[in-house]
Amino acid sequence: MSTVTAQAGLPAASEPHPNQFALLRQRRFAPFFWTQFAGAANDNLFKFAFTVMVTYQLQVAWLPPAMAGLVIGALFILPFLLFSATAGQLADKFDKRSLILMVKWLEIGIMVLAAWGFFSADVTVLLACTFLMGLHSTLFGPVKFAYLPQHLGERELTGGNGMVEMGTFVAILLGQVAGGLLVDIPAVGPQVVGAACIVLAIAGRLVAQAIPASPASDPSLQINWNLFSETWRNLKLAHGNVVVFRSLLGISWMWFFGAVFLSQFPSFAKEVLHGNAQVASLLLVVFSLGIGTGSLLCELLSRRHVEIGLVPLGAIGMTVFAVDLYFASRGLPPSTEMGLGAFMSQPAHWRVMADLALLSLFAGLYSVPMYALIQLRAQATHRARIIAANNILNALFMIGSSVIAGALLGAGVTIPQIFLLVGLANAIVAGYIFLLVPEYLLRFVAWVVTRLVYRFKVRGDDNIPVEGAAVLVCNHVSFVDAILLMAASPRPIAFVMDHRIFQVPVLGWMFKLAKAIPIASQKEDPAVYEAAFERAAQVLRNGDLLAIFPEGALTRDGNLQPFKGGVMKVLERARADGVEPPVIPMALTNLWGSFFSRIEKGGAMVRPFRRGVFNRVGLNVGTPVAAAQVDPAGLQVRVAHLLTA
Repeated sequence: MSTVTAQAGLPAASEPHPNQFALLRQRRFAPFFWTQFAGAANDNLFKFAFTVMVTYQLQVAWLPPAMAGLVIGALFILPFLLFSATAGQLADKFDKRSLILMVKWLEIGIMVLAAWGFFSADVTVLLACTFLMGLHSTLFGPVKFAYLPQHLGERELTGGNGMVEMGTFVAILLGQVAGGLLVDIPAVGPQVVGAACIVLAIAGRLVAQAIPASPASDPSLQINWNLFSETWRNLKLAHGNVVVFRSLLGISWMWFFGAVFLSQFPSFAKEVLHGNAQVASLLLVVFSLGIGTGSLLCELLSRRHVEIGLVPLGAIGMTVFAVDLYFASRGLPPSTEMGLGAFMSQPAHWRVMADLALLSLFAGLYSVPMYALIQLRAQATHRARIIAANNILNALFMIGSSVIAGALLGAGVTIPQIFLLVGLANAIVAGYIFLLVPEYLLRFVAWVVTRLVYRFKVRGDDNIPVEGAAVLVCNHVSFVDAILLMAASPRPIAFVMDHRIFQVPVLGWMFKLAKAIPIASQKEDPAVYEAAFERAAQVLRNGDLLAIFPEGALTRDGNLQPFKGGVMKVLERARADGVEPPVIPMALTNLWGSFFSRIEKGGAMVRPFRRGVFNRVGLNVGTPVAAAQVDPAGLQVRVAHLLTA
């Protein structure tokens, strides 16, 4: 390490952080991943084989083929409404490994009963097993998403969620394909399905044995067995954290959106695309692979942080390609029923497949950061119950999607028109959520600026604390300094900024949206001056991050200006409240002379390409300084070292 780097407090060069696939070689993740993969595959093998059997192989007067899929789907989802609240309590109260093992034993028992149902062609038994497998998934859901933040760090959470999301959709796809193929084996298909379900359940139980201990987050919790009152309590608990609750609504909307497409694939393939059952299966394959690809891309695009700026990007893509799917499919000429080869030979169908693939890819970008944000922001002692509330909302939204889609079809709306309406509704719903929770929109702007305007590299970002109060101090070079700091931080930052910057078009609106704290000099406006320090103190009392630009104004010559004493006043107020936040020195590098900074002969934001495009800029983050050791001159020296590190 160089002398300058040591003085600046930057960490020495370290090994690159392992990517998400490296998690599959680690005991804290791999056994859990394969356990949930086996469970999701078994769910869908069983459900799809059962659906095919009652649709094509059995004649059941009280369960006509047209109703079979609806009844099976409703029975599977019913436990999510009834028992999610209880499942969330259990996941918070008990060791998660013990609960997973119990759930896998339950799965084996259910699959033994299901095998008997397949062997005897007893539809009543298989319907009961459908409900029980829904219960199995209900119990596993809160454990699954509460397990990840207990074993993965903040930098691993997006990748871990992406792997789980990808694994879930691949498991769904493989389970449905296997179920359809096995049940169709002449003479012995149902029996083979029953045996396969038992084997898969046992495999899941065996791999679960290697899951590490996961201590209870709230062992003193008293279980409330009243399903209805606890469901209501869980929803109120989730509502207590505005960002988390509205993220739950955002995820539930994604399930609404996805359920509309998944439920219409068979009819869309037959009535619009004029394809056979193989074409319907192709739609499912494309959709599943798209979701999986988008989920895996999240870690790459987020630089291994929980990057909720991807959520608006995902929402935009979902709308654009849902709308284009309508235009791609509405003008297809009439045709006789086509097989897979004939379908793929027509260029017009490739546009449909591309729209479907990109729509689902952006849905993956939309959902994974939301799940990671909920896991990161939800209170640890209540995390599983928050996830349970999410499962309840998901179930309600999916039921709502079926009802609304059915009503639209009954009113004569075509399937492509339903896709168009859902795509447009997605834009409205997403826009509403982003205005309610502007952090999503702000992080999206930060993501765009740091990837499409600049090439932004951060060094020492491990020094930014993922929890607890801290004061960030940084040099002030451009009008987008705050946006760059937002992009580098895993958490929201409250900025203390010169009140004049709020008068800049667009940027001023953004900083107001971010609830930045305007400050004026004491001579200029004593009331604004005092209010700024009070709001800054409140940020630290709440355990949040506060950022200050101690120079007091943008540099006019590119050089570091003397630090003023405002940071000391903030620390004094925090100390009076019993808070001793560390101070994190930072330095933005290579920004001077770019579009958003001033230049020596001219103002900012003139001649956008004066330094070309995709300029390399950076942020160096130093090691924290204890509040008691802080003084303006010392901080200036540290930031100066970071500028040359």
